[in-house]
Amino acid sequence: MDNFKIIIVEDVPLELKGTEGIIRNDIPEAQIIGTAENEATYWKLLKVQMPDLVLLDLGLGGSTTVGVEICRHTKETYPNIKVLIFTGEILNEKLWVDVLDAGCDGIILKSGELLTRGDVSSVMNGKKLVFNQPILEKIVSKFMESVKNQIMRQEAFVDYEIDEYDERFLRHLALGYTKEQITNLRGMPFGVKSLEKRQNELVQKLFPNGNGKVGVNATRLVVRAIELRIIDIDNIYPDEE
Repeated sequence: MDNFKIIIVEDVPLELKGTEGIIRNDIPEAQIIGTAENEATYWKLLKVQMPDLVLLDLGLGGSTTVGVEICRHTKETYPNIKVLIFTGEILNEKLWVDVLDAGCDGIILKSGELLTRGDVSSVMNGKKLVFNQPILEKIVSKFMESVKNQIMRQEAFVDYEIDEYDERFLRHLALGYTKEQITNLRGMPFGVKSLEKRQNELVQKLFPNGNGKVGVNATRLVVRAIELRIIDIDNIYPDEE
């Protein structure tokens, strides 16, 4: 790894001291050219000397959005500066998404392994999406959950003999459409009576053992479709009318 210049943005003195110690002891190629405890100080430092890397905490002055905006504006104005997030926001998943959307080169959580020479080297060598173990575990967990849900949905379509019209019908029922409104959808070649018949057939498919001698209305049918992943709860949207 070649020598490079770094600015540390951190508002907690004790944590700043610890970060400086990690860099000086483990990453001798890094020259700390400045530290900033807030946004104003950070922009002043940039006017004096450009860094190659910004090590950015997100929780500055009690606000998490400040760090995200620093990242966004830095990447927009100085795209060659690498921004590595080093944050104690270990539970705020939305914040991780926001700062990734802002263009950061990676996220290191202040948990577990902390900041390593390998992480910094990866970023400086141009690797994108550099994460340490705690955040990787979260990402892998979410990925596995997503894949399992997709598989369950595919299996449900086969097991319950669901076709594209069944899915569209159920999805629009979930969105609050009446059968009359559904018949007006583009590419939906059914009248109200045909949809009523289709609904009855879906009840038989999704409740093969009945519903405890209780009738199944449209709402219960939709809930069952969601339980079976036939309706993707994260992608409920209407078709063009």
